[in-house]
Amino acid sequence: MKIGKQTFKIESMPYISYTSSIVGPKEAQGPLSSFFDTHINDVWDNEKTFEKCESKMLKTCINNLEKKAKLKDEDIDVIFSGDLLNQCISSDFAIRNFNVPFLGLFGACSTFCEGLLLSSIIIESNLAQNVICSASSHFCSAERQFRMPLEHGNQRSTTAQATVTGAGSALITKEKKSSSNARITYVTPGKIQDLGVKDMANMGAAMAPAAFNTIAQHLTDTNRDIDYYDAIITGDLGEHGSKMLHDLFELENIDISKKHIDCGCIIYDLKKQDVNCGGSGCGCIASVFSGYFFNELSAKKLNKILLVATGALMSPISSGQGESIPSIAHAIAIENEV
Repeated sequence: MKIGKQTFKIESMPYISYTSSIVGPKEAQGPLSSFFDTHINDVWDNEKTFEKCESKMLKTCINNLEKKAKLKDEDIDVIFSGDLLNQCISSDFAIRNFNVPFLGLFGACSTFCEGLLLSSIIIESNLAQNVICSASSHFCSAERQFRMPLEHGNQRSTTAQATVTGAGSALITKEKKSSSNARITYVTPGKIQDLGVKDMANMGAAMAPAAFNTIAQHLTDTNRDIDYYDAIITGDLGEHGSKMLHDLFELENIDISKKHIDCGCIIYDLKKQDVNCGGSGCGCIASVFSGYFFNELSAKKLNKILLVATGALMSPISSGQGESIPSIAHAIAIENEV
């Protein structure tokens, strides 16, 4: 049921029954290391290319999810998945190994929440019982496509972020299938925001307005305030973008800083690891939610969260042609049933 201008109330409140996560070596050295299911030891993982490595990670992540849930391919109605690479090849080549209907997504770094949104809507429509939502990214494959090949050795800007090498998957179900009480209650698809930022090394500045717009609209549509949620979690703003988000809310006399957590800021130790402003990429919020935040929900350390993934919808071609960076954010309200 649609409420307000942009939000849908998911009356069936599907469960997030299981999650699975996998990360790269740098992410495994970060502060959230113990929450990830597994990690690879180097950026190749015995594959010939970074792209093949990323696809392998995603395949492993989905396999592990099915094993956790004790489900087979025929038990899954559809997989939603996406990544940063042209034609979503990480997802395409990973999911060709599964005998499951597949819908590929591209929302840049917002892809995981886009998948959660669509998973809940298709279950709400009584068209599916069990849906997998996944997303992945790889530092080396993303650098090669969007910026400079690693061999170039270029110096990174202080506002730059490191694309997370990782993947996350979630099993969304109509019926309760595990001890998890986490349910999707509302979803707010975002509108594209573009304030003219063109710097590919300043993604936080491009995406912060989209996060602000969607969070503010979600709160208005649901008649909730910041304090309703235990945490408002963004995916990829990093330190610079997070500060911008706080400033935008301060202009509305709202202090979001005590509730806001950015996955890109917590997946790495920003003081000890060379990641500049933090992490980004489809695999950032996917792995951090599937690893850390799902654990916090399961332990009831958090009971009401607003998960907001932001995405910069540019390409190497559009940036090369001088285009600005349009951005979007999708919000998912996840609440433990009482």
